[in-house]
Amino acid sequence: MYRISELAEQVGLSRTALLYYEKQQLIKGHRLDNGYRVYSDKDLQRIRLIQQLQSGGLTLKECKACLEAKVDRQLLKNRLQELDREIARKQQSRQLLAALLGEGDLKAWHENIDKVAPDAHLDWLIKQGFTEKEALRLKWLSKDMNEHDTYMADFMKVFETLERWGPGNDSETLQALSILPDQPKNILEIGCGKGLATTVLANNTDASITVVDNEDSALEKLSERFKAMDLVSRLTTVSASMTELPFAPASFDLIWAEGSAYIMGTTNALSQWKPLLIDDGFMMLSDLVWLTDTPNEEAINFWQKEYPDMQPIATRLAQINTAGFDVIEHFTLSKKAWQNYYEPLKARVEALRDEMPDSVALEDISKENNIYTNYLGQFGYQMFILRKRR
Repeated sequence: MYRISELAEQVGLSRTALLYYEKQQLIKGHRLDNGYRVYSDKDLQRIRLIQQLQSGGLTLKECKACLEAKVDRQLLKNRLQELDREIARKQQSRQLLAALLGEGDLKAWHENIDKVAPDAHLDWLIKQGFTEKEALRLKWLSKDMNEHDTYMADFMKVFETLERWGPGNDSETLQALSILPDQPKNILEIGCGKGLATTVLANNTDASITVVDNEDSALEKLSERFKAMDLVSRLTTVSASMTELPFAPASFDLIWAEGSAYIMGTTNALSQWKPLLIDDGFMMLSDLVWLTDTPNEEAINFWQKEYPDMQPIATRLAQINTAGFDVIEHFTLSKKAWQNYYEPLKARVEALRDEMPDSVALEDISKENNIYTNYLGQFGYQMFILRKRR
């Protein structure tokens, strides 16, 4: 016979728990003449059996049912399914924690967070010690905070010798410029890269041009280009984030942004850049859009990861209107504009393949080139020429 304190020690439960078991008629003690409650070996074994059943995920009430009647097989099946789901959740939790510690792939996690909470994702990356420039590149390019440095070194190695860092064509830059009803005097170009569009703007206007990019090497190339053209006096280069532009309101009569607004989100760009324009000022903004209502599933899956906010033209037009702009005109970049970008890029990837056989960046760029090759026309860049509404 066991006194309650002795039984509690044997089974690793508290006195309160044993009294609850007795209240639920799982065990049955009796009181001695001296006032002590005592329990039998049968009670001890019954508790140990209950503990084994509980280790399978059964509740105390379900354990009692199993003790008093034939086991309910459906109940056990239900508990097994719940346990499998819990194990899967725990495994996901473990994989995430391991990945955050550098022991796994974080790419899918970053992609998912960026879909559901893009601004919070960016803020969190900055709090992890990345600069805004690094965080933006991680968000759009490497998508793995543990492999970011290696990825970006490979990525920049691919692009360092390329003239174009995105689709474009001088004639179509000039076409967009020619749509403007007035000649600009002060132009702000955001995301200028090595200055191909900047050169067209300089050669076809008399405007002062301020260019912004967060890649210093690109700004250096642009400055060299303008020195060679004897146009450097009209150029001001600013190394800054497009999300925090260091300019006073109403500083420019034209903002030019070819293929860069997506970095901070097109609707964010429209609202944040608008105050920099004078009343009735203009903006030329190009953005990647869907050109069909029925794109191929492979293209959809690719762009959902690479550009979750990609929209049909009609959606972008509605957003532009809501942001306080009138659309003067818009047109789709030609296939030639894409060939100017991805044919040299494809050749560069092939030239580096033997040198960088295990490069994740090189593999990602190859996949993107395949999407261009197979599905261009289902998507494309749209040039939007806008006027700021008073």
